[in-house]
Amino acid sequence: MPMPMKIKIHDFEIGMSEPLAFIAGPCAVESEDILMKTAEELKRLSAVYKFPLIFKSSYKKANRTSADSFSTIGIHEALKLLEKVKIEFEIPILTDIHTLDEAVTASEVADILQIPAFLCRQTDLIMAAAETGRAINIKKGQFMAPEDMKNAAEKAVSAGNDRVMLTERGTTFGYHNLVVDFKSLVIMRKLGHPVVYDCTHSVQLPSGAQGISGGQPEFILPLARAAVAVGCDALFIETHPEPYRALSDAKSQLPLDEMENFIKNIRTIWEK
Repeated sequence: MPMPMKIKIHDFEIGMSEPLAFIAGPCAVESEDILMKTAEELKRLSAVYKFPLIFKSSYKKANRTSADSFSTIGIHEALKLLEKVKIEFEIPILTDIHTLDEAVTASEVADILQIPAFLCRQTDLIMAAAETGRAINIKKGQFMAPEDMKNAAEKAVSAGNDRVMLTERGTTFGYHNLVVDFKSLVIMRKLGHPVVYDCTHSVQLPSGAQGISGGQPEFILPLARAAVAVGCDALFIETHPEPYRALSDAKSQLPLDEMENFIKNIRTIWEK
């Protein structure tokens, strides 16, 4: 059985025996003001509570419930704003990619390229991400068994890149609902890669709110506590200054002013 490896991001490592890392930020790049406000607060919290921080936001949302749903303010404009966050706050960046061309474009800014859950079986996309040399976060599809993520990770490794993380984000269960089987964190960790728990997408109700995805944010904290207790190397959490006004995933993002209490609560688990 391979031991979970560590991967270096910026000036810290993610993996077994390392401090719990946080991958956090607004779901999508909406404006400079929202991005900078969120990054400033997350940077403050990381300094106070001594945790490694990766800033996450999507320059484009390709998987939308409706054709009317927000997608992007413009790919290049959004990437410029992410680059500004990276430089001003000295925070590594994670963002999604959806096409082979995007892998190259996004890698010019992002430290970690994320393969969305619905695209985790796309061989060419994973290999294109791997070939950039950037670290890769592959989200487990809502339709995938955790042990099957071995094949997804091996695609990246076969392209010469073993800097791979695997993320649990819930499994489809009936209509408009997701459930989290925490055994998946244990199973994926045994594959030899750091594992991440996605606190906010796991509480989504996909397409369950009249043309948009709903959510149950009251379960973000208890499920995150369970994931840390079971064992994970990072928590992925989308947070926004005013989630009810967010242009994407408004029903499942954690309010930015609740992040400090969230971190304090999680600390009681990860420090044991």
